[in-house]
Amino acid sequence: MLEPLPLARLDFVIEFDGVVDEGGWELIDPLAMTMYSPVFDGPLTEETEIRLAYDDEYLYVAGRLHDSDPAGIEINTLYRDLYSGDDILAVVIDSYNDYETAVWFVSSPAGVRNDRTVANDAEFTQGMPMNSDWNAHWDVRTSIGDHGWHAEFRIPFSTLGFQVEDDVVTMGVIAYRFIPRKNERHTFPAIEPRWGGLGFAKPSRARRVTLEGVKQGKPVYLTPFALGGAGYLPALPDGADAWESDRDLTRELGMDLRWSPTSNLTVDLTVNTDFAQVEADDQQVNLTRFPLFFPEKRQFFQERASTFQFSTGGFTDRLFHSRRIGLEGGEIVRIFGGARAVGRLGGMDFGFLDMQLAGSDGESGENLGVLRLNQRIFNDYSSVGGMITSRLGNSGRDNVAVALDLSVRPLGDEYVSAKWARTFDEAIEEADGLATALFLARWERRRDDGFSYVFEGRRVGVDFRPGLGFQSRRDFFSYGGELRYRHLMSDESSLQSVGFNLTGERFHLIEGRELESATLAPVFNLEFRTGHNLDFTATRSFEMLGDPFVIAGVEVPEGEYGFTEGKADLRFPRAKRFRGNYSVTAGTFYDGARIGVSGNPTFTFSRHFELGGGYEVNRVSFPERSTGVTTQVWRLKTQFAYDARLSLTLFGQYSNVAELTSVNARLRYHFSEGTDLWLVWNEGLNMERANGLDPRLPLSAGRSFMIKYTRALVF
Repeated sequence: MLEPLPLARLDFVIEFDGVVDEGGWELIDPLAMTMYSPVFDGPLTEETEIRLAYDDEYLYVAGRLHDSDPAGIEINTLYRDLYSGDDILAVVIDSYNDYETAVWFVSSPAGVRNDRTVANDAEFTQGMPMNSDWNAHWDVRTSIGDHGWHAEFRIPFSTLGFQVEDDVVTMGVIAYRFIPRKNERHTFPAIEPRWGGLGFAKPSRARRVTLEGVKQGKPVYLTPFALGGAGYLPALPDGADAWESDRDLTRELGMDLRWSPTSNLTVDLTVNTDFAQVEADDQQVNLTRFPLFFPEKRQFFQERASTFQFSTGGFTDRLFHSRRIGLEGGEIVRIFGGARAVGRLGGMDFGFLDMQLAGSDGESGENLGVLRLNQRIFNDYSSVGGMITSRLGNSGRDNVAVALDLSVRPLGDEYVSAKWARTFDEAIEEADGLATALFLARWERRRDDGFSYVFEGRRVGVDFRPGLGFQSRRDFFSYGGELRYRHLMSDESSLQSVGFNLTGERFHLIEGRELESATLAPVFNLEFRTGHNLDFTATRSFEMLGDPFVIAGVEVPEGEYGFTEGKADLRFPRAKRFRGNYSVTAGTFYDGARIGVSGNPTFTFSRHFELGGGYEVNRVSFPERSTGVTTQVWRLKTQFAYDARLSLTLFGQYSNVAELTSVNARLRYHFSEGTDLWLVWNEGLNMERANGLDPRLPLSAGRSFMIKYTRALVF
């Protein structure tokens, strides 16, 4: 392992203007950049100079991004947190030096910021490792000239969080530049493409650097808000022959407070928590008998969200899912307030969350709590931890979950993990320890070239009910995994890699050990140096239905079914003005057949205007029963940005299953980080107004208009 690289402490004044022309930068060596793609370690077609330095308060990133064709520099959006194929400079910082989590700062040549977090060492094996909804306090300035473009990042140490040992701070750093018109990425350090799609952002691949004498400031960020608006819902009183309007006025005050008393601890307080400005969820159609999963988008729950991760298997199952807070049955439940503390002490990561909710439907309020601990053991890649979640106060429905997990890297790229969890629910009487417990064991090889694999076994009791989690199914034991082989092509090939995966899993009922579900799916993948990806998948499925279930109003009877589907996926590179993912699925489906098409085309007209769409159409037919259904979801999103401050998003969706069209419009004026003015309009439209009802449904299924102002105060 390389010795950590000491970063330079600034001894000159930086004029923070986006022009890297201070003479002092010449005394600091630029980072040694290497081509990551399209050809690893190939010759760089453009010169890239990136320098890092720091002072008492900030970490600085200075980039001189030379370009022989400045007219070809891509600036496709002025919208915060949106990537539309722009040229970019980015830095990924493993500030706690844990080889697993990081914060990620990105800027375009227009100075448009994009920030994210990384969890699970950028591995997709336990869900999406990247969180693009996280926002932080930091600044960037840029300039464009006939040489190319310059960028200066100024990142407060209070934003990063870190540990100090003997007056020395050790972090992991990855810096990179991306030139979209060439699909060319330069990175520091050199990172081989064997690590897959997010290999250039893996904390474990970062270069260790050291900083001395860093004294983190202790600013207090106080963000009060004022919210006002009006809403309307149609109501039909008993015995009435006409719909009435149930109108509601909103007048609210609240605040969020963030304080970092030490460099490795962040405390957040929230009072009268509100999320009026959050973008609407994507509508989904469920073609399975299991619940749909919706991701968290609310900003308050994004801070160090990876600390609270506890996967219970699959891509979505988890012991804690923050969307269970303040949302019940699709309805908003008022949050009076709460507190959160996240940080690190020695080798232990810890997180604490407590929220107080109002009651719904005349019930008493609830207190929701989470405690997560995770201790490093053996090496930087191994840990043991635990979690407790609680849902208390709602009469007869108190729920507590406790869990332990162990993850060990015994050698090389091999990882072994084990998990146990148990729930205690007041509504379940005389439940035994196995019925309310989950067990999981997993063995995997984490690499993306050559041969790799994942093997996993689970047992989930019939009464395992995490009150703050998401569990798609219960009462089973399962075993399965994935075998993968990826071959990196020669530098002369138009292909980056060719891959083959074989995934499979079997689910058995605990009582009687009867097979309930099984899948086997070979996948063939072609990755092109242009950034395009093409997948071909064949899936053989078995389902034993003990009870019928309904797909968009059409019942699938109980019984045993075996069916086969084929699927083709084409993914365009995100670095193109026209991009998107497209798929076609066809085959047998239970006792019938299905054909489906989906896509999400996006076109960037200019840096001010982007138009995106989405469609998902499935035709499911059951000829022997002379029935079937066509499901449709259509989406249209337009994003306007006058400049980096003023933006407008219009998001419309239609679902024929829900018989509803919804519109979400958000106008934002961004004064500075944490200080914003939002105007938000939501509208639902009933598309099947007759629907056998008398009187028929009104056109509007509900409407709201909100104005929200937040002001960040720093003390």
